Amino acid sequence: MTSPVWDPAQYLRFADERTRPLRDLLARVPALPHEPAPTVLDIGCGPGNSTAVLRERWPAARLTGIDNSAEMLATARAGGEPTADYLLADAADYDPAGAAPDAIVSNATLQWVDGHLGLLARWAEALKPGGVIAFQVPGNFGSPSHTALAELRRGPRWRDLLGEDATRAGVHEPGGYLRVLAEAGCTADVWETTYSTLLTGPDPVLEWVKGTALRPVLTRLTDEGERADFLAEYGELLRRAYPAGPHGTVFPFRRIFAVGVKR
Repeated sequence: MTSPVWDPAQYLRFADERTRPLRDLLARVPALPHEPAPTVLDIGCGPGNSTAVLRERWPAARLTGIDNSAEMLATARAGGEPTADYLLADAADYDPAGAAPDAIVSNATLQWVDGHLGLLARWAEALKPGGVIAFQVPGNFGSPSHTALAELRRGPRWRDLLGEDATRAGVHEPGGYLRVLAEAGCTADVWETTYSTLLTGPDPVLEWVKGTALRPVLTRLTDEGERADFLAEYGELLRRAYPAGPHGTVFPFRRIFAVGVKR
C-alpha cells in the first residue's frame, strides 16, 4: 500500500464528526486497573484530537500518542494534547509490551494496517490484567464514497498511474473482532453504528474523504494538473451518489467498535 502523506489541517476540518465515535467508544470502557493514573496508549493518534479526548477521560494518566506521521505528531504536540508524550512509530511494528499499558486505544487507524487481527492478539498480551483494548474503525468500504473511488482508479485514465494498491485499506466484520478478542483472553463488547452526518459547503463529501480515504491517491498524484482532473471526476461521482439537500448533504458513516477487557 502507498504510505499516505497526511494533512493535519484537512483531517481536522471535520474534527467534531471524527471525534464523536471515539467518545461513544470510551463510554463503554470500564474502569482501568490503575485509575486515576493509568498508563494509556493512543495508537494512531494523528493530530492529537483523539489524545485530547483521552486526556479528558483520564486527566492524571501517563498518556502516550503514537503515529507514523511526523506532520501529525507536530500538530499533536503543538495543540492537540501538549501534555502527552509522543512517539514516531508505525502501528504495525510498535511493541506496547515495554509500556505495560492499562489501556490501548486506537481511533480509526487499524483499517490501514494489513493483518491487524494478529496485532490485536499482541496488544492483548501486552496489557496488564484487567486492562482494556478499545478501538473503532470505519465500516463503509462498500459505500459509494469508496466504491466510486475504486471504480475511477481502475478506469483507463488512472489505472496505470494509481495501481491496484493505491487505496487499499480494509476492516473485518464485527464478529471477526469479537472472535479474536475472545481468543486473546478478553471479555469482548463489539457493536456497530451508522451515523447520519449532515455535511455542508461545496463538495462536502469530497472534502471529507480528502482527509482520510483519498490520502493514498493524493500522495500518488504529484502532478497538479492530474490531481485536479482526478478530483473533478471523483467529485462528480460523489455529487451523484450524495446529492445536496436544502439543509446540506447527508453522509451515512458506518463505524465498528470493540472493547476488550483482559481477563
